[in-house]
Amino acid sequence: MRVATWNVNSVKQREPRLLPWLDQRAPDVVCLQETKLTDEAFTDLLGAKLADRGYEVALSGEGRWNGVAILSKVGLDDVSVGLANAPGFPHQEARAVAATCGGVRVHSLYVPNGRVPGSDHYEYKLEWLAALRAVVVAGPPEVIVCGDMNIAPTDADVFDPAAYVGQTHVTAPERAALAELRALGLSDVVRDRWPTETVFTYWDYRAGMFHQNLGMRIDLVLAGAPVASRVEAAWVDRHARKGTGPSDHAPVIVDLDEAPDGDIGPVVPPPSAGRPRRSVRLPQAR
Repeated sequence: MRVATWNVNSVKQREPRLLPWLDQRAPDVVCLQETKLTDEAFTDLLGAKLADRGYEVALSGEGRWNGVAILSKVGLDDVSVGLANAPGFPHQEARAVAATCGGVRVHSLYVPNGRVPGSDHYEYKLEWLAALRAVVVAGPPEVIVCGDMNIAPTDADVFDPAAYVGQTHVTAPERAALAELRALGLSDVVRDRWPTETVFTYWDYRAGMFHQNLGMRIDLVLAGAPVASRVEAAWVDRHARKGTGPSDHAPVIVDLDEAPDGDIGPVVPPPSAGRPRRSVRLPQAR
């Protein structure tokens, strides 16, 4: 079973890339984030095209912002929208959907950004992650928790730790919340498979950051032990970030039981540039 997660940053804008990518990579389960469409609009746009490709669809969407989805060729049972007892900002947002696919409980997540450490939105992020942990702990061990987590687990998951000082995604409370989630028995399957490699999943659109490989690894696939033991390949499809009209995120792909493309990775194709000098500054810092 091939499982993928991808923050598409507007499924309407990414339709010309998403459908060919589905045909090329042939994932059995796809978790999407930042769909930015209501459920009705998503269905009108892609429902028939996805059905023609054999996908059932579970949605939690809203117009303009947020939105998550699960596409599955291997069953879509016990669909759950949102998180029990999750906070809102001020109302609950379309950031979580879960379903059982091929015997695995799959969560597609778009974790709040946090904006500025110490802000109301930052506290909302931490409370939301606590609600997520409560949902996962009550569920089965055959689980995949994936999506845009908006947290780089360690300094090795950003191109330059000094560039992120004082910003979200790398603060100790965020990383602690992620560690508490992983402490439920979840493996970070990409990092576990590639412990010393440079792997990014997100590159800012500005300042040529993608071409210089100035990125972050914030799109994660966390798997319970019964699922992690089945992993045969885990990789970032960097090719999907290239070309015209890409998302600023690349898909993460995990193969269970068999790997149709072999044990490739960690990034396919390889980055065009190595780690930069520490003097590089983030565009938002300028």
